[in-house]
Amino acid sequence: MREASTPLLVANSPQMNFTQLHERLRLELLRRIQRGTVTVSLLARQTGFGQPHLSNFLHGRRQLSLEAMDRILAAQHLSVADLLPATSPASFASGAPEDSSIPIVSHATALFDPLIRVTAVQSILHIPDNVLHSLHKRANNPRLAWQRFVAVRALASDALPMEPLVMPEGIAVIDRHYTSLKPYRPNRPNLYAVRNGAHLTLRFVEFIGGRLVLRPNNIASPLGLLKIESDGMARDLIVGRVALVLNEL
Repeated sequence: MREASTPLLVANSPQMNFTQLHERLRLELLRRIQRGTVTVSLLARQTGFGQPHLSNFLHGRRQLSLEAMDRILAAQHLSVADLLPATSPASFASGAPEDSSIPIVSHATALFDPLIRVTAVQSILHIPDNVLHSLHKRANNPRLAWQRFVAVRALASDALPMEPLVMPEGIAVIDRHYTSLKPYRPNRPNLYAVRNGAHLTLRFVEFIGGRLVLRPNNIASPLGLLKIESDGMARDLIVGRVALVLNEL
């Protein structure tokens, strides 16, 4: 496994079509609305489209024409390249699956961005083809539209409660298509990336008595408690299951 310091963007054109680009634009706009950087009313003023027209697009009830997509891209200072998945030239040239090249991103990007733009990629982690391709998914349909695997570096403050499983600056590969609290393997707790306020936290997780319990690996560290109303809401706070941890030797 190796890490590339300079990410590039390439498009596998036989696999990327108009429908996929259309959906990536929709998800990117929803991400911006969620982050508060744009509203439907502002987008309507920028593009000249009516708010009902845009709302139908954002909720997947209608598609846009190429001309309409161009107007939205221009209004939001986006290019088609911003909507393509980030990968590395090495994996593309070798014909390796996209999932074998994992973008290392900030915690905020892992938390909130359905699609990883090339400008958000800090570097690329190369994983052997057979490590991730057999992992099964368990998430609700909206989350399955997100780019599946991302990786983050563990902050020292967050790694301490999880030592020695996660060390400072260790890399956690997150499967954002697994947000279920069901154990991936019998009698073994899942390690998750969880949204705790505006922060990403790596913890074992349980849903008990209306609370999401964040359990550390280090017994000297305290439990974390997130009050929620249902296990369905718990999935909204779970970024994904940590599929792999790489600590520096």
